[in-house]
Amino acid sequence: MPILEVDQVVKRYGNKLSVDHLNLSVNKGEIFGLLGPNGAGKSTTISMIAGLLKMDQGEIRLDGISVKERPLEVKRKIGLVPQDLALYETMTAADNVTFFARLYGLRGKLLKERVQESLEFVGLQDKAKEVPSTFSGGMKRRLNIACAIMHRPDLIIMDEPTVGIDPQSRNHILESVRTLNNMGSTIIYTSHYMEEVAAISHRVAIMDQGHIIACGTEKELRERVASTEKIVLTTSVINPSAIEEMKLHPRVKNVEVADDTITITVPSAQQDMQDMLFICNKHDLAIQSLQVEEPDLETLFLNLTGRTLRD
Repeated sequence: MPILEVDQVVKRYGNKLSVDHLNLSVNKGEIFGLLGPNGAGKSTTISMIAGLLKMDQGEIRLDGISVKERPLEVKRKIGLVPQDLALYETMTAADNVTFFARLYGLRGKLLKERVQESLEFVGLQDKAKEVPSTFSGGMKRRLNIACAIMHRPDLIIMDEPTVGIDPQSRNHILESVRTLNNMGSTIIYTSHYMEEVAAISHRVAIMDQGHIIACGTEKELRERVASTEKIVLTTSVINPSAIEEMKLHPRVKNVEVADDTITITVPSAQQDMQDMLFICNKHDLAIQSLQVEEPDLETLFLNLTGRTLRD
């Protein structure tokens, strides 16, 4: 059963089409990953679902309730973790959660219980009386989550919740997402980090230029690029001439260089390996290691758009 239905939604900013006749369906009880580069329209879509931004065309329904017709009722059912931190820096962590809980009508004993539960859930119970201005970026992100879940919403939306934080905090947030889902929450998780979305989502939608270009389980999406593989080489020295020749090869779809690693996307590693090794040898590239990787969501995005997620 879908909990969320987005039907032919359009959003323009002047002459710019940010969301282009978007269709989307999220099932009750799933973690739904929304993957796409910066500027793909993810945050605009989230803002319209949450009732923070008016759509120019189309319809959004949560549990069958129209966002247009009954926006306040929809908002009460949603917990939003925005990309930009929504915290009061000079109020304590507990007071921040209390403030947002009161907006949802929580009072008295229930209010105190929910504030404590939320802070415990994100691992900040010992920081309850401290102010966010003293927190690290990761702690602020976790407090943001506490503020979003204390009213036990039907749908939790997390918009790029791990941007600019340390690996430990990122892992904590990803585990929190899994735990919330195991407790029955439906979650929309947006990111431009392919590995995060793939690790936690039941289904993934890939968004680009305001519309969905692919949607399905990770397995289903991988099958769409089964004819593509990556050759990963590590070398002692990167030779720009070799990289340029690889890019010009008619069968090479993409070449990425990171430190001493060269990742080459080709239709078939078995068929194209010899040519790549010939280019390395021609330019005196000493190969230290070599491996072949299966296609991933980044490869699918490349195949569909001709560019990488981080372009």
